[in-house]
Amino acid sequence: MATGINQELRVAEEIVSVLPGDSFMRVCSDERDAIRFAVRSAELKLRTVVLSRASLRKLVDDPARAVKVEYLQRDLLRSAKRRNEFNYPRTSCLRKVLPKRAAAAAKALRLTPLASVL
Repeated sequence: MATGINQELRVAEEIVSVLPGDSFMRVCSDERDAIRFAVRSAELKLRTVVLSRASLRKLVDDPARAVKVEYLQRDLLRSAKRRNEFNYPRTSCLRKVLPKRAAAAAKALRLTPLASVL
């Protein structure tokens, strides 16, 4: 288990390594499902980076890991000047997808009217 945590942390540090030197540090938090970094830089608006451990675990074993980490690094750099917090995965993307899935599941579970069965 400890090696999994170390691999997650290694991937997380690789992602935030594109930020200016000495501008970030890992924050110990009560959250078990996320790794947090605090960002301190006068030139960046970004103050917090939150990376989901479950997503990092998937990224560790992914064959396209290098490409995905590079994408996340570019996304982090783009966001650093515009947003206060960077989340992976983005919660705004989840909000758009989950209601559609919930509606589709509810539609699939609807029972047929009794009159049509008889």
